[in-house]
Amino acid sequence: MIKIPAFAGMTIKPIFMTVQTWTYLLVGITFALYIGIAIWSRAGSTKEFYVAGGGVSAWANGMATAADWMSAASFISMAGIISFAGYDGSVYLMGWTGGYVLLALLLAPYLRKFGKFTVPDFIGDRYYSDTARIVAVICALIVSFTYIAGQMRGVGVVFSRFLEVDIDTGVVIGMVIVLFYAVLGGMKGITYTQVAQYCVIIFAFMVPAIFISIQMTGNPIPQLGMGSQLNDGSGMYLLDKLNGLSTELGFAEYTDGKKSLTDVFMITLALMVGTAGLPHVIVRFFTVKRVKDARKSAGIALLLIAILYTTAPAVAVFAKTNLINTVSNKEYSSMPEWFKNWETTGLLTFDDKNGDGKIQYVADKQANELTIDNDIMVLANPEIANLPAWVIALVAAGGLAAALSTAAGLLLVISSSVSHDLIKKVFVPNISDKGELWAARGAATVAVVIAGYFGINPPGFVAAVVALAFGLAAASFFPAIVLGIFYKKMNKEGAIAGMVVGISLMLFYMLKFKFGIFDGGKEAVAGLEKDWWFGISPEGFGSVAMLVNFIVSITVMRFTPAPPENVQEIVEDIRIPSGAGEASDH
Repeated sequence: MIKIPAFAGMTIKPIFMTVQTWTYLLVGITFALYIGIAIWSRAGSTKEFYVAGGGVSAWANGMATAADWMSAASFISMAGIISFAGYDGSVYLMGWTGGYVLLALLLAPYLRKFGKFTVPDFIGDRYYSDTARIVAVICALIVSFTYIAGQMRGVGVVFSRFLEVDIDTGVVIGMVIVLFYAVLGGMKGITYTQVAQYCVIIFAFMVPAIFISIQMTGNPIPQLGMGSQLNDGSGMYLLDKLNGLSTELGFAEYTDGKKSLTDVFMITLALMVGTAGLPHVIVRFFTVKRVKDARKSAGIALLLIAILYTTAPAVAVFAKTNLINTVSNKEYSSMPEWFKNWETTGLLTFDDKNGDGKIQYVADKQANELTIDNDIMVLANPEIANLPAWVIALVAAGGLAAALSTAAGLLLVISSSVSHDLIKKVFVPNISDKGELWAARGAATVAVVIAGYFGINPPGFVAAVVALAFGLAAASFFPAIVLGIFYKKMNKEGAIAGMVVGISLMLFYMLKFKFGIFDGGKEAVAGLEKDWWFGISPEGFGSVAMLVNFIVSITVMRFTPAPPENVQEIVEDIRIPSGAGEASDH
């Protein structure tokens, strides 16, 4: 029986259903809901498939955008990173949230007024070049596949623990579900599915956070609970307690940062401008009726996203404190059931190096006996806190909703890039609407298979992979979009050169320092930190590649012909605010 200190006499009576039973029930209900919505809202035309017919309300689009945005990285991995990185993990909060402000104010309304379905479509028309369009498609595919690898990995993690299947099988199940509603409904089906998924995500994230905040501090608001006194009578503040536990085990104080100011700034900037250049987020602003609805829905999405993002640091603190209290220097034989369950997934491992039967969890790698995957912290958090089975299952349903919602959006970007931007605009301009729709669905099917492969063979834990996708988006798309909107003299030669150089530089740096491709493989990566250029990590290097993109673009533009007059007039027109609200057909 779990007693909640803040409410005298109030108890939660145990419900005699296992976590797995609750998980099957809640996940089954949510999946049935998603599939039902997909069938109800199936796309009958390419406009419905690409932009949901352009008739989505600002509130529905805001909720769908928030779900699209709150991926497995946000739901599963962000609080996990903060749990282990402490203060340094704040770069993800600042970068991803700040990026949405940048997107809402700087890009969304103008792109909506330009009226193209996809980012490659915008770049192809703005830079009057099929070559520019093809380069943009390649960049979109690289960014999307890098991002979707993290989502499929998240799906596998959730399934492996809560449905007791291996991670590979979990990825395959997720592939089938997302393929069904993404291919059948296109953007129309995805949009209304994501509205439902937002509700599942936010409820699943907040309920355990509120429960644990009450348990530990008596404060029902997690954001305040994180900075409150513990209700164990010690008079100690929760963060002071965590700092003390961390230093006892040889780790740095939780509230201290180890990253250099330069790297923090560069990672934050890369995440911000990467947000503004992410193709699956930008396409959402073509689904609304009017230009002003694009800005409004971006504001709504930011508000809805902030609920989760301001709670994530509290969840990280609760989880890390409870974890250390539960496992550090405790007998392995006395570990609760959740510990053994996570061990079977391989995401938590105990190696009794000194043979004393106790879990030695310390900073010293030679002496440390416990290895914990960052991605399990949010999912295991309610189990560690001994919350009811239905709450644990709810978190599983939320993690799946987060991963699948973003995966669906990314699949749409991939399929539309192939069917609309390559087949329709370049190779088969006379293709029928029906033929293009079938091409889009075929491309989505192939994309799911490739994404599944990356999910089964992931290049790293979820948020690290996703952070690299933001760097790639920053290095390739952001300069081309910004210059395309605000600099009418920007020409195709400059944009193409900038995109090619920017994404090539980012890919080289990522492969070299994140995967060790040129220096002995993954095993050698840890030793390469000293060789980082300017002391900047691969997650932050997108900022450097973006600046190089800007420099190359403008330099090449200076020595090549100016864009045609009609293109310059279009650029002038999309920046005119007067009458923008009436531009519903453009």
